[in-house]
Amino acid sequence: MKRFKIAIAAAAAAALTGCYVVQQPDGSYWTVIPGQPQPGTQGGAQPPGPPQPVALNVRMYPENDIATRTGVVTGTVINMMNGKGRFQLNYAGETLTGEATSVDGDSRRGVASAFGQNGAYMSCEYQMRSARQGAGTCTMSNGAKYQIHIGS
Repeated sequence: MKRFKIAIAAAAAAALTGCYVVQQPDGSYWTVIPGQPQPGTQGGAQPPGPPQPVALNVRMYPENDIATRTGVVTGTVINMMNGKGRFQLNYAGETLTGEATSVDGDSRRGVASAFGQNGAYMSCEYQMRSARQGAGTCTMSNGAKYQIHIGS
């Protein structure tokens, strides 16, 4: 019995030697141990699915006199983690909803548009520093201009 325990301990030590960590595209990590079933193979754990959407706060700061009438505007954007996003904000008593899309094959640069039930609309251009943080500019249908900060 003692030899069996020693053999198991030796096998475990050998199996752990040379293990390595692999970063996935979504930022998560898998520990890979040679000789063990690998993620996504028969007998191994399944790798994580596609990246999950991330909710981000949005703050818009006035850049001209028209925008100072409403002050700072806040809202939310859901980064779908696929080059698309959905956002919503309240502007002058009207809820505007819309979408954001990356442009020119550049996942960090994009445009966004939103529309409200009473006819107000907004157009933005932005640059993402990461999937959770970015900045840009937005112009409202009444001529108000804002500097937009996305995320924390």
